[in-house]
Amino acid sequence: MRSAPFLGLAETLERVKGTSSKKEKVALLSSYLRGLGAEDATVAARVASGRASERGSKDEAQVGYSTLLGVLREVTGATEGDVSRSYLNHGDLGEVAEDLLANKKAQPLFAEELTLGDLDAGFSRLRSAKGEGSASAKKRIVKSLLLAATPLEGKYLVKALTGEMRTGLVTGLLEEAIGAAYGLSKEEAARAHMVLGDVGAFAGRAAAGTAASVRIEPFRPVNFMLAEPFATARGISEHFARTVYAEYKYDGVRAQVHRAGGEVRIYSRRLEDITSSFPEIVESFRGGAGEFILDGEAVPFADGRPLPFQLLQRRLRRMEDFEEAARRAPVTYFAFDILFSGGEETVHLPLSQRRRILREVVAGTPARLAETSDVKSEEEVQAAFRRSRELGYEGLVVKDPEEPYAMGKRGSGWAKLKEELDTLDAVIVAAEYGHGKRAGVISDYTFAVRDGGELKTVGKAYSGLTDKEIQEMTRRLKEITLEDFGYRRTVRAEIVVEVAFDSVQRSDRHDSGYALRFPRIKRIRTDKGPSDIDDIGKVERIFRGQKLKVDEV
Repeated sequence: MRSAPFLGLAETLERVKGTSSKKEKVALLSSYLRGLGAEDATVAARVASGRASERGSKDEAQVGYSTLLGVLREVTGATEGDVSRSYLNHGDLGEVAEDLLANKKAQPLFAEELTLGDLDAGFSRLRSAKGEGSASAKKRIVKSLLLAATPLEGKYLVKALTGEMRTGLVTGLLEEAIGAAYGLSKEEAARAHMVLGDVGAFAGRAAAGTAASVRIEPFRPVNFMLAEPFATARGISEHFARTVYAEYKYDGVRAQVHRAGGEVRIYSRRLEDITSSFPEIVESFRGGAGEFILDGEAVPFADGRPLPFQLLQRRLRRMEDFEEAARRAPVTYFAFDILFSGGEETVHLPLSQRRRILREVVAGTPARLAETSDVKSEEEVQAAFRRSRELGYEGLVVKDPEEPYAMGKRGSGWAKLKEELDTLDAVIVAAEYGHGKRAGVISDYTFAVRDGGELKTVGKAYSGLTDKEIQEMTRRLKEITLEDFGYRRTVRAEIVVEVAFDSVQRSDRHDSGYALRFPRIKRIRTDKGPSDIDDIGKVERIFRGQKLKVDEV
């Protein structure tokens, strides 16, 4: 069966973008998906989410802005000035592509309609292009796609390649549309999506009629359960109002450990395979015949105490050999949950029961169980928090022993307490050169959180990074610059930072309507991507939860 035309998806996404109604967005996409087979549904859903690769894939179909702009100039005959004027007018590279492709100079030798299968094949070739000559190969692949594309198709092709879809199709709406297209209940759709992790894989299984039977299995990472932030021990005590578990909040890399058939693999919060970064964890679980999936934290740890998180950064970015890494930052895996054991899912079991299974699995390995104590009152929560801080940990995570594991959600069963008012995971969208001793380096960073399908700025940070980190940040920001205004530049939204702050206030200085007071970068989150950042709802909740609310507007 011939693959569906890409133009149909592009036209659907354009209509989705043109309506503010969430209900209409879902109806438009579900109506389109209903006519697709499993392979086309996989591609269409992934493109609609702004991805050209499966989530967690080790090989991304990454194409830099400079490559895309170069190909657009080559295909359309546009000058650099034409491109600059178009970008200043639209502020979106996909719309620049649509604008310039309307006057395409070059044409394919044999004009054929671009299909979803063609798109998938092109993305696959991009993922395979590595090593010497890969830049030229990627340029040829993108050029062949843009030559075959109409202006509207070019717009959404570029949006998929840059990860900047901006149609308002947030994850929840995509999930709802796929479920509606293939007759799944909301519960079936949510579970299948969470277990599969990737929206394309979910759409493909839904189109094939097998989504409802999806089950957790080793070597297919699932979305992690998250904790709801609280500003005070009293807030946590009142939230649970009964005896619960308190765990130290470890400052490391959240990681799932999967074991089956003598093989061990490790996955990050972004569902990426990070096995090669932690050989000592692999070795600690290699013995034994049991199958399991653990949730826990890879923590730099020595002499009974945690080490600074920054010591893990070089490992994650492959900047040193592992013999040196193990010497500088030996890693211990602290396990605090189990999602699968002995061929059976355990996520539906209460935490108290999962803990008993976890204890048996971890026994006899170098891994450690997360340290737990029972707490109920505000005083007990605060005392556990202070113990955690005194030992060098980040704070406290408090968990309801009766709660199941809520994949991919900030369930009410987990709460966290940290030293700062809170932190936000945000993405840098603009940056400026510093002054004085920081002249010549880019050291001032404007960051944003999600608001639906858009990014809204909430602050600007000048402090928190070391001189060495600033030097590295300067290099990276230059590579992803969109517009250079001399002292200031806008950048592609891909560098995630964890920002600490003292309070949130209303402000008209940022388009979110809020500003963080005394923001400081706590760390660069190399383990997270733009899809993992916090949303404006979290900012609003923190603002409402403050005892003192400072308004500037």
